[in-house]
Amino acid sequence: MKTSKALAWLDRYRPRSLLTRMLLLTLLAVLLAQGISTTFWYTTFRAQENQGLVNSSRNLAYSAAATVRFFKSLPLEYRHIVLDQLRNMGGTRFFVSLNEMEIPLKALPETDRKTRVVQAVSDVLHERLGQNLPIRVEFVAQQDLRILNSQMKITDLPPSWANYALNLDPINPPVLVTQIEIAPQEWLYLASPLPAPYVSLEDTALPRQQLFFIVLLTIFLLSFIALMVRWQTRPLRRLARAAREMPFDDDRPPVPEWGSSEVVDVTRAFNTFRDRIRRYLKDREQLFTSVSHDLKTPITRLRLRAELLEDETLQAKFEKDLQELDLLVKSALQSVKDNDIYENMESVDVMALIDQVTEPAAGTPGKVTINGCPLRRYRCKPLALRRCIGNLFDNALKYGERVTIRIEDSPSELILHFEDEGPGLDPELLNKIFEPYYRATPCAPGEGLGLGIARAIAHAHGGDVEASNRERRGLRLSLFLPRNPE
Repeated sequence: MKTSKALAWLDRYRPRSLLTRMLLLTLLAVLLAQGISTTFWYTTFRAQENQGLVNSSRNLAYSAAATVRFFKSLPLEYRHIVLDQLRNMGGTRFFVSLNEMEIPLKALPETDRKTRVVQAVSDVLHERLGQNLPIRVEFVAQQDLRILNSQMKITDLPPSWANYALNLDPINPPVLVTQIEIAPQEWLYLASPLPAPYVSLEDTALPRQQLFFIVLLTIFLLSFIALMVRWQTRPLRRLARAAREMPFDDDRPPVPEWGSSEVVDVTRAFNTFRDRIRRYLKDREQLFTSVSHDLKTPITRLRLRAELLEDETLQAKFEKDLQELDLLVKSALQSVKDNDIYENMESVDVMALIDQVTEPAAGTPGKVTINGCPLRRYRCKPLALRRCIGNLFDNALKYGERVTIRIEDSPSELILHFEDEGPGLDPELLNKIFEPYYRATPCAPGEGLGLGIARAIAHAHGGDVEASNRERRGLRLSLFLPRNPE
């Protein structure tokens, strides 16, 4: 049940026009191509950036190791003098201090890039200073950075002390803090921001320029494809309109053969097809006209001869047979004329057509009931559709006395249901009633051509007429008319 609902939903909302399908396919192709290329580019870019960050951090570690060796080489009484000179005059890329203990720090969250950098710095320091020397390497945010034995914040120091080594504005990168125990109860404290341009330990996202380029390229391609498809499908829309209207009058020129070679071939085939149908209809009309004219003469002659018969009973039989023959000829000609309606397509008010058909019977209360209303006008052959609706209504009124016309309209289809309260039909006869000269009730008036003509007119509009029994009592004739795009 869920599968069928999902399939129905997909069928309802799937793109139907060639323009929409081409745009969706182009968008999918662009997103797929950009996704693949961006993935390779981003992977390479991130690998190069990570390698550059590690190399810069290693160089920073080499400088830190040189600074540690320099302080270890100084006599104890000179170390604080050198520290004061560095704080007041600069001369190193680190903020340096000597503390009695390791200062606890609030480290930044673990990331892949942070782990790589910390490992690279630790490896260089252990390589240059020895494996047994206690070394602590960690990254700290600026607002959490604490220095000296009192664990004061960097913002509490005089600006001149920190500006030489920790000038963090405006990018505010994380600070690499290295604490090394160079002697008992003597920890050398080194702090330095990440070197530019590597100012973040987070995995970098796509640059805004790259995202802007992808969006701009996608919009350009979709606009270009939309213009190209509309230009290429214009002949197809003209051909579809001509096929729906299918004019057979000799004054209408053929459809212009314009467009790509495939569209030109289809248009030429359509023009040839229309000419063949026009010639066929013209030959058929001439044939029936000739047959009608040729049959009238012998029928008239037989009537004259029948009047000369002395046997009145035999004369009556001849007269009855001749009347039936004359009726068959007239019915055949009428059927051809009703089906061959040479008129142009127009946008009409279907409700007005229904009112015209039902007006003679609408004077009797309860005889005709109309439920619903068309949402908009319908493009059709007006006289043909009026005859189709009239035949269906007359049939329902003939066998059911009271008729209910239900109108169902949607963007894709217009449906008219003619429901009577008659006896209904056997299921095996529901399709047979559309055959010429078939009458469900032989004694009923008419020649049995109305429903067949109604179905032929519906087929000419791309629709159909179907018969079904109502649940309780009566017959339902449903006229399905597709709504073609304007």
